[in-house]
Amino acid sequence: MPPRPPVFTRFCAANLLAGLLLGCVGLHPALAQAPEGRVADNNRHLWLVYNGSVRLSERWGVATEAQVRRASFGRNPQQNLVRAALDYHVTKNLVLSAGYAYQKSFPYGNFPAAGRSPENRLYQQVVLRDTDGRVQTQHRYRLEQRWIRRPNDSDYTYSNRARYQLRLLLPLLGRRLEPGMPYLVASDELFIGFGNNVRNNIFDQNRLYGGVGYQASKLLTIEGGYLNQLVQQSSGRVFEHNHTLQLSVVFNLDLRPGTPAPVPAPAVGGASE
Repeated sequence: MPPRPPVFTRFCAANLLAGLLLGCVGLHPALAQAPEGRVADNNRHLWLVYNGSVRLSERWGVATEAQVRRASFGRNPQQNLVRAALDYHVTKNLVLSAGYAYQKSFPYGNFPAAGRSPENRLYQQVVLRDTDGRVQTQHRYRLEQRWIRRPNDSDYTYSNRARYQLRLLLPLLGRRLEPGMPYLVASDELFIGFGNNVRNNIFDQNRLYGGVGYQASKLLTIEGGYLNQLVQQSSGRVFEHNHTLQLSVVFNLDLRPGTPAPVPAPAVGGASE
């Protein structure tokens, strides 16, 4: 196979470097000091993630997800999330999806919200994969339409958000991920809000992630890692530096007759929210 084009390599490196720089703001105490007029809020979180994928036919599939997110390293609730989507497999490396998610957020941290905040969300997604090289690459583009009910409000507020995630996966015992093989994974995801109801936090958040996983079988993959989440609250003044332990279970089922189950796509980097 010909070597990867230099432009592609620089693009991937630039994305991860940008995420690393953002993550370092939360990792280094000296850098965690917010600019004048802004406040840094450091938190310790625990995220438990389930991802499921069922391939129904050559083109169609269904994806499901559930997350329990806990603040104070598991002692208090932070967020609960459920998601379902319909997938259309254009090729083995290109997947289009459309789905719905429900999320409930709870007050946490030193600058908590005034109460619980439910959210209904529609989203459209494009996933591009390159699994031919030693390092497997995935680009995920997601557009979200969000209806959020803020604390003390009776009506939902509509807003839009765009997300881009770059994920790199390295099998440790061979060129391709197979049952019984561990792997390393790194990802970065940028969230940008837009529309009339987004004023003070066009930059919504960034998630930098690194972890290790194990493909136990064709059906089951487990993964754990560290997620550094930088969040700008809606006021634009408070920046959360959320240091998170993420534990994930991925279940992948292929119902196509006579077709072996594909390699699961492990959930990484707080794949959702």
